[in-house]
Amino acid sequence: MKKIFNLYSSDGCHLCEEALQLCTNVMPLNQVNVIDIVEDDKLVELYGVSIPVLERLDENEKVSGDKLFWPFTQQQIKELKIN
Repeated sequence: MKKIFNLYSSDGCHLCEEALQLCTNVMPLNQVNVIDIVEDDKLVELYGVSIPVLERLDENEKVSGDKLFWPFTQQQIKELKIN
């Protein structure tokens, strides 16, 4: 099954762990690509003060531009998933 979301996070981030749990309540874990922003200076610049950030991918696994910035809810994830 293809990944439909990127979850930008960082190792040891308790909010990121909480966000991942919310995601797995809505969809299988294999649909979420967890990306540690520490590995990429551009991602640190974009999301360093905002993680976790959940980003929807389009049908070709390209970034759709639709994002949720923390704090977000399980309901918001569901809405992002179906839109």
